[in-house]
Amino acid sequence: MWCCGIRGAVTVPENNRESIIAAAKGLLEEMVQANGVEVDDIATIIFTTTSDLNAEFPAAATRELGWPQQLALLCTHEMNVPGSLPQCLRILMLANTEKRPEGITHVYLGEAKRLKEKHQHQLGGRK
Repeated sequence: MWCCGIRGAVTVPENNRESIIAAAKGLLEEMVQANGVEVDDIATIIFTTTSDLNAEFPAAATRELGWPQQLALLCTHEMNVPGSLPQCLRILMLANTEKRPEGITHVYLGEAKRLKEKHQHQLGGRK
């Protein structure tokens, strides 16, 4: 079994609790579904937001999903790079899985799909 990083990103329409939690829940659910991950196999989740999203901790979404209280979670802000995608929530989930790193599906939703396209271009079309 491997511990692999699963990346995800989504744009959040408004800087309020409801929008941040809804975006985080949707992204988390999509990430575990796309990779066949069981919640008990998640080691830790790191949530980052751009500095324009500060109305709620996105990690609170895991509690609303009923995920274990002992799950290691961390919220922080992204670097404020000029020209970067605004109102963006990113997640790095470390999970134990039978998949090799090259078999992981990273999830980009909404306007954050541009990040995946940019990343693939930098890697020469690879995943």
